[in-house]
Amino acid sequence: MKIEDFITRIEEEFDDLTPGTLKPESAFREVFEWNSINALILIAMVKTEYDVAINAEDIAGSKTVADLFAIIESRIA
Repeated sequence: MKIEDFITRIEEEFDDLTPGTLKPESAFREVFEWNSINALILIAMVKTEYDVAINAEDIAGSKTVADLFAIIESRIA
């Protein structure tokens, strides 16, 4: 799993994101309109694409895309 692929999946999932907007160091909650619905979409996308469960605390504790990626990567079996 590569962070570039993870970023591409996020950009595909959210219509508000222009491809190429996100970088590993991007504070993802500041890049576009962040709300609880978007959090649920992200949680579902991670479960579907990577078969990894994340929760609201994981998202709240992650500042950047790289932070979130590290959590997901650590949980991949």
